[in-house]
Amino acid sequence: MKVTLSVIKADIGGFVGHSESHPDILARAAEHLAKAKKEGLFIDCRVAKCGDDLQLIMTHQRGEDDEKIHKFAWDVFVDCTELAKSLKLHGAGQDMLADAFSGNVRGMGPGVAEMEFEERGAETVIIFMADKTSAGAWNMPLYKMFADPFNTIGLVIAANMHSGFVFEVHDVKKSRKITFNAPEEIYDLLVFIGAPSRYMVKAVYHRITGEIAASSSTQKLSLIAGRYVGKDDPVCIVRSQGDFPAVGEVLEPFTLPILVEGWMRGSHHGPFMPVAVEDSTPTRFDGPPRVVALGFQLSAGKLVGPRDMFADKSFDPARQQANEVAEYMRRHGPFEPHRLPLEEMEYTTMPEVSKKLEGRFVDLE
Repeated sequence: MKVTLSVIKADIGGFVGHSESHPDILARAAEHLAKAKKEGLFIDCRVAKCGDDLQLIMTHQRGEDDEKIHKFAWDVFVDCTELAKSLKLHGAGQDMLADAFSGNVRGMGPGVAEMEFEERGAETVIIFMADKTSAGAWNMPLYKMFADPFNTIGLVIAANMHSGFVFEVHDVKKSRKITFNAPEEIYDLLVFIGAPSRYMVKAVYHRITGEIAASSSTQKLSLIAGRYVGKDDPVCIVRSQGDFPAVGEVLEPFTLPILVEGWMRGSHHGPFMPVAVEDSTPTRFDGPPRVVALGFQLSAGKLVGPRDMFADKSFDPARQQANEVAEYMRRHGPFEPHRLPLEEMEYTTMPEVSKKLEGRFVDLE
């Protein structure tokens, strides 16, 4: 059967500060999902969280960008925002950048990752959710999963993967996209996705079958709002096994806590720490950035799971290394490379400071 998997998230209020999701918010969202499922809006659903972000996971047969699905998510976020305000949670509704719903939530603040596909005999899906980082955080992991034979041995020895994958890359500053074929165009691909603040992997497809393999949210809040309103805290869906990388190959990139944008006030580089859901509670300097992974099997659209994939003790060394990198980066304080470069600070107070001091600059002789 053809099924659509939609993951829509929003930061609608933190408990305490930006560190956690309040249980009442999660319970309220679960009530909305249960009611909508009973009414037949979707096949199955789950509420999840990563840090202070509320995540709605839904399966249905309405296709991507469906107005009813997106309107439902928007209404859930609006209602939960009101609850967050009544609890005086921090930053209540900070991802809600529009006054009213207008067809779908893209460009309105919430992050969206969706994919429609024909369900396989054994359909394995892993949903990654991040906190305190930006939408480009998936670039290196997706590259390693689908183009790096040192990470994914299936690219070498599995006949059904040997032809490679197609990467769809979005230029979020000019609102355009381009596709690259791996492996023959990986050098060209890396020129762009090596700059994750602007170029982001939106989707990955199997070269032969054309089947979608991965989908990520590329919504960049600062570009939508024109100012800093919080980090993007992106989500990413990856199909696994069969014609796609095995579960172990999908998770392997996160054994290295790569440096990503985000952390305190969205203005710093920090290590991407893979954690169990219960540990997605960033508090040190509002971080370091976290990533969780929920694994599911799909059965006629039913979500069998989740399984908390990063609860595995084999990721303990990555967590330890992330803490060591966090300590090293923090020692830089307000200096680069801990703080983001100036061109990425344009949505903070930097333009105001520059304007105030403009008259004090004099030309060099």
